Amino acid sequence: MIIVLTGGMFLDGYILGIVGPVSGTMAADMQLNAFWEGLVAAGALFGILIGSPLGGWAADKYGRKPLFMIDMALFVIASGLQFFVDSPVHLVIVRLLMGVAIGAEYSVGWPLMSEFAPARLRGRLMAMTLVAWYAGFMIAFLVGYLLNAAGLDWHLILGSSTVLALALFLARLGLPESPRWLWQAGRQDEARRTAYRYMESAEDTADVEHEEVHKGSFGMLFSREYWRATLFVSMFWFCAVGPYFAIATFADSVLQKYGLSGGLAGGVGLSAVALAGVVITVLLIDKLGRRVLTVPPQWLCTAVLVVIGLWAGAPPLVVLILFLTFSFFNAMYTTLTGVYPGEVFPTEIRGIGTGFAAAVSRVGAGLGTFLLPVSMENLGTGPTMLMAAGVALFGAALSQWLAPETRGKCLSETAAGH
Repeated sequence: MIIVLTGGMFLDGYILGIVGPVSGTMAADMQLNAFWEGLVAAGALFGILIGSPLGGWAADKYGRKPLFMIDMALFVIASGLQFFVDSPVHLVIVRLLMGVAIGAEYSVGWPLMSEFAPARLRGRLMAMTLVAWYAGFMIAFLVGYLLNAAGLDWHLILGSSTVLALALFLARLGLPESPRWLWQAGRQDEARRTAYRYMESAEDTADVEHEEVHKGSFGMLFSREYWRATLFVSMFWFCAVGPYFAIATFADSVLQKYGLSGGLAGGVGLSAVALAGVVITVLLIDKLGRRVLTVPPQWLCTAVLVVIGLWAGAPPLVVLILFLTFSFFNAMYTTLTGVYPGEVFPTEIRGIGTGFAAAVSRVGAGLGTFLLPVSMENLGTGPTMLMAAGVALFGAALSQWLAPETRGKCLSETAAGH
């Protein structure tokens, strides 16, 4: 089950990472300017903006399992259409559909994982999904770079995600429904049977019966009990992924602006260091807790981006070290974006809460990816990096104020209103 749940995150990282290496070839073939290049890269991110709240609403209303199958079926179809696109408009539409599917994946995959994971390992297991995401992004960059260098058509390179999507769809056949959702739906006997069969901890199995049955609604996200959770998770996620997506997607061109060779070493290097940051977070999260891995790294990344933005004449090696440092610590706290949503919202709004937060985050990621090439071209590298630092600063201050500590608690305890 863990492999199937993390597979969706690997696929998300893959489809976003595969764009960077072929962006030059794609731009030349379809005569894209900076506007269209940014829009193609951000298309999937804007699709997530649509798919995540819709998927979250449907997952809370109709169950986790049906949405888990539907989103992957949509992804198989949309990914396959990449083989046939022949204009920038068609490509943006297809990438948008893929984003809709991945958005639904966010809003059902993480809630499903949190609802099955034992409390003592929940942070580690949910953080593992981010390992899969970064691994997917890095592998996609590597695969895309090598296949592009070998002269393979960019349609085939982008469409390679179809194979992964089809394998995941088949692997998901037969997965159980969430026992916590079943309890909320009034199907208590079925919830007990599923919990006893699939949940390893007796304490977590018993906690299913402590679920308070309420009818969830979108408005509950902004109620007196949950507005702080909604504000924190949404804007923390927004500020974490915005700068990273922009820098990592266009790693080659960003590094070249600073006099570095870029290419395979630069793009894979940033992703590899980020992956190392996620792995370390996975190992530490259930020992040190959430806050210590959330707040301090954000202040550090803010400082690093300020230095990059202000030190115009920095030696290339120093700039590279600073970018790698940012990538490492940004990945540490970004890992918590896959943990907090499943913990701070109650079952009746866990899907829509996660979906709403994912949508807000993808506004940041989409805007960053869309605006970076335009900003680099018109404002220059220094101001662009300072704007990224401003986003990181806001996230650090917000987390200092609102980030909760949820280590080792059962889900009935971690819900924001309890």
